[in-house]
Amino acid sequence: MDRLPTIDDLGKECRRLLHGRGEYFPGLEHVAIDWFSPVLLVTFYAEKENNTPILDRLIKAAKDCSEITAIVVQERHLPKAPKRTVYGEAPESPLAHEEGLNYRIALDRNQNHGFFLDMKPGRDWVRGHASGKRVLNLFSYTCSLSVAAIAGGAKEVINLDMASRALATGRRNHQLNFDPATCSRASYLAHDLFKSWGKLKRRAPYDIIIIDPPSNQGRSFYAEKDYAKILRRLPDLTGSDSLILACLNAPHLDMSFLTSLFADYKLKTRLPRASGFEDLRPQAALKCLIFRP
Repeated sequence: MDRLPTIDDLGKECRRLLHGRGEYFPGLEHVAIDWFSPVLLVTFYAEKENNTPILDRLIKAAKDCSEITAIVVQERHLPKAPKRTVYGEAPESPLAHEEGLNYRIALDRNQNHGFFLDMKPGRDWVRGHASGKRVLNLFSYTCSLSVAAIAGGAKEVINLDMASRALATGRRNHQLNFDPATCSRASYLAHDLFKSWGKLKRRAPYDIIIIDPPSNQGRSFYAEKDYAKILRRLPDLTGSDSLILACLNAPHLDMSFLTSLFADYKLKTRLPRASGFEDLRPQAALKCLIFRP
């Protein structure tokens, strides 16, 4: 309990305040606390005796902090990972604020809220390398990497994801940040990647290709089996100067899983972990590697 973060001077920027799953905080390994101004999001990954005292302490702190208007709890250990508001009232359309950009988040919906804080280094890298480039954003979800690319001056971004609802949020994310002419640089394909190679190949090559799949999404994608399928077809999409941001968030697979898959490519760099996501088992954390042909 003494390891809980101090709740003051939170500011506008979204960030992780406590990363219990990194195992640096004994007794809090099942807890994550995120700041999405003006909301604290507390995620429990297990039912523990200290869950209620943790919330009591955070609620007490929130009453003395004018920056916090609500505390939302998500219980990932329960079916469908429900969310509930335990303090105050969350805004109707909450936003994540990061580096001058805004992203919609869904604090009223179960499962994922639509914005992954640990991907900040990926967004920073894309934004810094996208000027004048054509970008293919595979498994784009709510398109935060596309927003970063457009903010960095990308000529074109093609976002592909099976979930049309996520892509609709992605379109709104662009509209939050850019004028209509700039938004037109982004397009959206609600397709199954493995059934859309022909369409993607016709528009190739791409200067930057982002591969950020779920580790396990039922029948649609299973990293240990399906990531290799992407690699077999990747030469259809790349040019000699293409850059590939390859990501994987699967604690049971270490970095060697990606480097083995990309054995025929040149590894340029591994992106650092996001601030606040320190982990005693770094190989279990989100992995983001930059390759080129």
